[in-house]
Amino acid sequence: MKSQRAAGEIERAFRTALAKGDVGIVDRQKVPTFGEFSVRFMEAIRVRSAEKPATVRFYADRTTRLLKYRPLREARLDAIDEALIERYVTARRAVVLPASCNRELATLRRALRLAEDWKIITKAPRIRLLKGEHQRTFVLSHQEEARYLAACPPLLRDVASIMLDSGLRIGELLNLRWEDIRFDPTGAARFGSLRVTSGKSRNAQRTLSLTARASRVLFARRKVSKSPFVFPGKSLEAPILVTSLNHLHSKVREPLLQGKRIQEFPAEFVLHGLRHTFLTRLGEAGTDAFTIMRLAGHSSVTVSQRYVHPTPESCETAFERLEALNGRANERLEGKESHQSSHQQFFQTA
Repeated sequence: MKSQRAAGEIERAFRTALAKGDVGIVDRQKVPTFGEFSVRFMEAIRVRSAEKPATVRFYADRTTRLLKYRPLREARLDAIDEALIERYVTARRAVVLPASCNRELATLRRALRLAEDWKIITKAPRIRLLKGEHQRTFVLSHQEEARYLAACPPLLRDVASIMLDSGLRIGELLNLRWEDIRFDPTGAARFGSLRVTSGKSRNAQRTLSLTARASRVLFARRKVSKSPFVFPGKSLEAPILVTSLNHLHSKVREPLLQGKRIQEFPAEFVLHGLRHTFLTRLGEAGTDAFTIMRLAGHSSVTVSQRYVHPTPESCETAFERLEALNGRANERLEGKESHQSSHQQFFQTA
């Protein structure tokens, strides 16, 4: 009886403390809707990507598209689950390609993961991207490269030559300053080097050797440049716009012949194809995936692996190199043992 009374008193005391908030339990803050949270999300994107206006525009455009779907816009963050996301995918796939839908899903995934990091929701739902997204895999042959460069105006020809010989992303190329270029040979960089100080990821920061052609192009531009940027726009204090380069590229890709537009190169040949060409040629030259990752500034070797296609010849060459390495090591060991043996014999006979 005493135990039951004591238990009852403890229970009443705990309920009283709980009502007063003395046990540290407080009401959860109201979880915002995705529409409400999108404002805070975009503020964070603008701060984190202050030096990447294209990234800010990317997230702003995709967020605007997400907000047009009313069930998602009005849903509380903790109510956004796989079922709601699947309904959104079904609605969007009726009007857009998988690539467009995937960019929107990636934006939603980042927003919900930030909400999880900020303790607004307990756990972000799993968001799976769609399969079947078309990958632009156009690669210029050396013959096509010569034809393309011959048709380019001087500015685009310089841009294309640097991309083909360095694999820079468009944004990395346009942000190049003369302080990032070194013409003096250093180490294995016979023709100088260039430095990428920022980019798509932390791995984007890297130093690349210049080829003879890239060095000639940059040196010629340096002699007449009055801007801190290698490729300035109308204002010398800012780089040229990507849209301007895309316009020039389109005019070269689809030339006019007797008043009719013909398809000189396929539509999938965009400026990024020049970087893809560089990386593909690295793989064909026998460069390993980890080296490609370093030169390309990839965040993962998984991305770089698609440029490496081992052939029977390259596999056989790998064994030949291994055999040569083992042979040199064994020769050094045998030479060392022979020297030690002669040394011992000398002291024994002395």
